[in-house]
Amino acid sequence: MDVLPDFTILRPTTIDEAVAARTQHPDARLLGGGTDLVVNIRRGIEAPPVLIEMMAIDSLRSISTADDELAVGASVRLSELADHEDVLSNYPVVAQAAHSIAGPTHREMGTVGGNICLDTRCIFYNQSEWWRTANRHCLKTTGDMCHVAPKSRGVCFATFSGDLAPAFLVLDAEVDLMGPEGMRTLPLKELYTGYAKQDGSTGDGRNYLSLRAGEIVTAVRAKRIPGHKSAYDKIRIRRSIEYPVAGVAVALRRDESILKDLRIAFTGTNPRPVPLDGTDALCGGALDETVLEALDDLVRDQVMAMKTTFTPGHYRRRVANVLARRLVTHLFDAA
Repeated sequence: MDVLPDFTILRPTTIDEAVAARTQHPDARLLGGGTDLVVNIRRGIEAPPVLIEMMAIDSLRSISTADDELAVGASVRLSELADHEDVLSNYPVVAQAAHSIAGPTHREMGTVGGNICLDTRCIFYNQSEWWRTANRHCLKTTGDMCHVAPKSRGVCFATFSGDLAPAFLVLDAEVDLMGPEGMRTLPLKELYTGYAKQDGSTGDGRNYLSLRAGEIVTAVRAKRIPGHKSAYDKIRIRRSIEYPVAGVAVALRRDESILKDLRIAFTGTNPRPVPLDGTDALCGGALDETVLEALDDLVRDQVMAMKTTFTPGHYRRRVANVLARRLVTHLFDAA
């Protein structure tokens, strides 16, 4: 095991103290369960001089399901979210996504905020220091080229792999942020920026969150949508601990034989989670092969999987397609 570099740990007990600490130490990193950050530090991927440990702030550790709204604090453990009775009953897509993350010990330590803000990664980034040095550092660390897409002209194509984001996205979630200028709320999909569709949006695999200087995520909130069925599924190489080759969240509503509403979001394929655009056009009729083929077209156009893991990009897109078809069909039949 590599030796950890020196760092200082601060332990605020209020959100104001945490914001003040982050303002005072702009190079600090927030520490929840440490299941991703500590591994990155051990591998030499990053060496923050200060860690701000967030688990002593009680207001970040609550789950509320009042008034048909799910509000989850950023420091809630993944296992707590996965096992919460109201979440299991009324927000199954969220509970299933939380339960699918890594293994049981990781879920006992990992937090909601950590997974929502999970670092992007690729086959050239998620390696030891000596491996990355031997293969020339990539754009996301100290290099000057994205090895995944050498002609990207300075754009990093590291992939977002968090499981909770797509689950919350199909429930029209919002995220609460606190910073030196106070609190603000924005739609969860606006938290993520990237070049997933080359649509002119700012950011990439390095700058994948739209957080302002000193801001921290305090909570994520989603509305309960009556009449909807929802679920989450993913494929990974090693079932116990691996990041998804592709993951998909689906929420839909069926009225008799008619598909009335359809929401789909992906993870593990692009530099940001992908809420699938254009699904409204698939609604209004039966879920037949014509609709599923149109779904295939949407996935093919918007899921831009690169060779960011040990599987090729076209395989990851195909996995995403199969997962979406399978889960939409399953939920429609069960509705």
